[in-house]
Formats: sequence, C-alpha cells, structure tokens
Amino acid sequence: MPNIKSAKKRVLVNEKKNTQSKMIRSEVKTAIKKYNAALAAGDAATAEKLLPVTVSVIDSAVSKGVIHKNNAANKKSALAKNLNALKNAPVAEVKPAEAPAAPAEAPAEEAPKKAKAKKAEEEVAVEEKSKKPRAKKAKAEDAE
Repeated sequence: MPNIKSAKKRVLVNEKKNTQSKMIRSEVKTAIKKYNAALAAGDAATAEKLLPVTVSVIDSAVSKGVIHKNNAANKKSALAKNLNALKNAPVAEVKPAEAPAAPAEAPAEEAPKKAKAKKAEEEVAVEEKSKKPRAKKAKAEDAE
C-alpha cells in the first residue's frame, strides 16, 4: 500500500474504474451471448430484435472508453454478418426416405461379397507364407 496521499487515491480510483469497466465488459458479453443464442436457435425474428439492443450496448461501452472503437466495429460487423447468413441460408427440405431394395436382390449381392472376402483371405495367407521370419517382437505387434 502506498504511503503518499495521491498514490493512495490513485489506487482507490483505479479499483473503482476497474470494477466499472468489468461490469460494462460483462454487459457487452452477455448481450452478445443472448444474440448468439437466438442465432443458434435459428430464430431470425428474435435475433433481428436483439441486434439493435446489442449494438447499443457495444456503442455505450465505446463511449465510456471500455473497448476501442475498432474492436466495437468488428463485433458489430460479425453480429450483422451472422444474422445475414441465417437469413440467407437455404431452407433444408426434408425428403421422405426411399423404400429399401427388394429382398430378393440382397442375397444375390452377398454371394459375390463372400467370394471376394475368401480371395482376400487367401492372398493374405500366401503373403504371410512368403515373408521371411521376423523377430518375436514384430510378430507380437502383428498379433495385436
């Protein structure tokens, strides 16, 4: 703690300003979170109503010197950009699921798959026989 009277006063004033700035910064963050929650929910109408409120909170923080004007401009730009992206997003159409293929076709497809699987197993067996014996450690790794 400082001993000089003016230094003591500076400490007290800085603490007070710091708490005020924290409150304002918190208010800005809360407003942005509410706006982003409305965007995430896909509610363009609510987000549109919250945009001017959020921009106002950001502008008041700039006027009080809590955030820089360029930082505020970037925040406001991002808010507007996200709202426009939500508005201009194509509406996904839900298509009904197509009926599965006829059951008679399914067994016919399984037979070639089984033949391919057997051929692959035979090729692996041939490759293993042609390889030279390796150290026990390498074999243990292959087993895993």
